[in-house]
Amino acid sequence: MSRILILGSEGQIGTELSIFLSKIYSKSDIITADLNKKTDTDFKFIKLNALSYFDIENVVKKYEVDDVYHLVAVLSAKGEADPLNTWKVNMTSLFNVLELARKKLIKKVFWPSSISVFGDTSPKNNTAQFSIKEPLTVYGISKLSGESWCEYYNNTYGTDVRSIRFPGIISSKTLPGGGTTDYAVSIFYSLIKKEVFKCFLNKGTKLPMIYIEDVLRSIRMLMKADKNTLRIKSSYNLSAFSFTPNELYLNLQKRFKNFKIFYESDYRQKIADSWPNKINDNYSRKDWGWKPKYSFDEMVEEMIKKVSNKLNNE
Repeated sequence: MSRILILGSEGQIGTELSIFLSKIYSKSDIITADLNKKTDTDFKFIKLNALSYFDIENVVKKYEVDDVYHLVAVLSAKGEADPLNTWKVNMTSLFNVLELARKKLIKKVFWPSSISVFGDTSPKNNTAQFSIKEPLTVYGISKLSGESWCEYYNNTYGTDVRSIRFPGIISSKTLPGGGTTDYAVSIFYSLIKKEVFKCFLNKGTKLPMIYIEDVLRSIRMLMKADKNTLRIKSSYNLSAFSFTPNELYLNLQKRFKNFKIFYESDYRQKIADSWPNKINDNYSRKDWGWKPKYSFDEMVEEMIKKVSNKLNNE
């Protein structure tokens, strides 16, 4: 079995990925790393700044790491407040990991990209793998640049770097961290707390989304796929379901009759308007057998249950 390092382990994906992978790997073979420890887990944790190549290299050598899951990033909406820092964090940390792969200090890398690589000029419906990409945010620019560098390292140095363009991710374990699709998580907290929910996107803004359990499955599927079957060397499109804030609200109101919402769009509306409303993920389906398990309704049921349990136990 491989020994793995999760960089950005305390974020939305990382907090759940470590638990997911512990069902496959021994806990002693999972090392988590971030600026600060936020979750109460018994995984080996190292306080680490991913902007320091030498700090990452020392951990990789000390623990004989094989695979790195590089999840460090400043997200779309938060990133607009400080574009230069967003670029620095997102790109420097990626280059550090790519260089470790180039030097053969690690065997395999996973790095998440995003639908933020698309922009106003991209097709909205059934957006294909090779559609035009002209992102409007520094987050999207960094992700598109990162995709190109992943492809370059794969083709030029023969590294094994794998990536997925995720849609909006819905999960309950961590609070929203500055993404444009965060409303689809926050709304469940307002629901369970019996609060009126203020939505920062217009009611008809349709965006592609995915439930965290399918995110974790997709990462595992891609990482265990035969490298020779992977035609995409940059980042794979991925799809699950799409919905609008109003469609989510109506679904919740069927279960909770007194739940109320109002809409007051902010700067995130422009970002959301530039993104696709449905993604074509044929390459993922053909190359490594991707198929989502969770439907929109199943996601809603799971989120109600998990957010309820979380808030009741606080």
